[in-house]
Amino acid sequence: MVQQSESKHGMWSSRLMFIFAAAGSAVGLGNIWRFPYLAGENGGGAFVLAYLACIALIGLPILISEILLGRAGRQSPINAMVQLADVSKVSRNWQVIGWMGALAGFMILSFYAVIAGWAMAYVLEMMSGRFVGVDPAQAAASFETFISDPAQVVAWQTGFMILTIAIAARGVGRGLEVTVRYLMPALFFLLVALVIYSGVTSGRFVDGLAFLFQPDFERFDSSSLITAMGQAFFTLSLGMGAIMAYGAYMPKGSSIVGTAATIAVLDTSVALMSGLVIFPLVFANGLESSAGPGLMFITLPIAFGQMTGGQVFGTAFFVLVSFAAITSSISLLEPAVAWVVEKTSLGRVKAASLVGGVAWLLGLGSALSFNLGADWTLPNGFNFFDTMDYVSNNILLPLGGILIAVFAGWRLSGETLQEQMQEDQGALILWRFLTRYLAPVGVLIVFIVTIF
Repeated sequence: MVQQSESKHGMWSSRLMFIFAAAGSAVGLGNIWRFPYLAGENGGGAFVLAYLACIALIGLPILISEILLGRAGRQSPINAMVQLADVSKVSRNWQVIGWMGALAGFMILSFYAVIAGWAMAYVLEMMSGRFVGVDPAQAAASFETFISDPAQVVAWQTGFMILTIAIAARGVGRGLEVTVRYLMPALFFLLVALVIYSGVTSGRFVDGLAFLFQPDFERFDSSSLITAMGQAFFTLSLGMGAIMAYGAYMPKGSSIVGTAATIAVLDTSVALMSGLVIFPLVFANGLESSAGPGLMFITLPIAFGQMTGGQVFGTAFFVLVSFAAITSSISLLEPAVAWVVEKTSLGRVKAASLVGGVAWLLGLGSALSFNLGADWTLPNGFNFFDTMDYVSNNILLPLGGILIAVFAGWRLSGETLQEQMQEDQGALILWRFLTRYLAPVGVLIVFIVTIF
């Protein structure tokens, strides 16, 4: 296979910029509140060890596979899979990997923008001093008032989508890379500052540390292991086309294995550091370490509102969340935008506007699920938001991950594999074993347990 030296969409200027971009795709809202809560509730250090093992044995092999396929194809995930199937002399039906990834990313973006809009709104809420001295009832009432107002929710969803579209429309070099070049260092700076603030002002840093890292095997069981496997897979943005699309813009000559390992370390570091921000504050104020929106939009505002400097650092926290959301959202939009550019005469601006506009329109269903459409549910009790979340995260992503592992491990031509893994010959045998056997089986187990 004679590989294209560059993608028609542009290239990352360096390996570091690809790492920033891919880490930005992986680091999102789930890292900041979902991982710390899962660790604390499933045995602390025992869960963290299981999670790290699952990252190494399941997440990392599939991450390497996505980057490899993306760089080999140098196109949108859909067209890349068509080309790789032809080169490997297998059925073009393998392009379903690209279609599933683009669809999953598109669906996730539609409801992700709604939650990200909440985070952006809370930057202003924290700046205004609204939460200074509030009690739990007041904080909960404030959140409920906000999400029950369809005009506000849709306005913030729209603002977030406009920002995402504007960045994607500028292309790889002037849009995506410029964004991650500045937002990713800023994100890590804010996170370190918040860890220091939480540790110094709360007086409960050791308790937060113990909640996350002290092994408690009585709270760790088989379901905890399944949860760790699921989190390891989903946290790396696998199966949604984003990493494959970004891999298409990765410079040749860079180690795929080393790059993927760096991305995994950065992603996990953000998750762990987020826990060291959140739980000392929660414990210091005697609050409930609840999961989901309640932790981010009710519990934490109460904690910030009761502490010295809380207004400033609470604002910084929601800026951090907004940065993480935007670096993820642009990666979710990219696979579909790249495909539209390749298949039509539309330029980048029109393609981003079209795809983003449809995602925004679909997202209205999720935005209204918390107010006007709260009673519009399926027989299983799922509203529109729940349905989009369930189908994308519990069906499309794991199935896509399994297919990626099977194609890369069993069907990709040996010539293409050797060409892409030139810098990683020492890891090739181990990667192939994990990708062929352990990773797809692990994801399949998570899929079956989650569905049934």
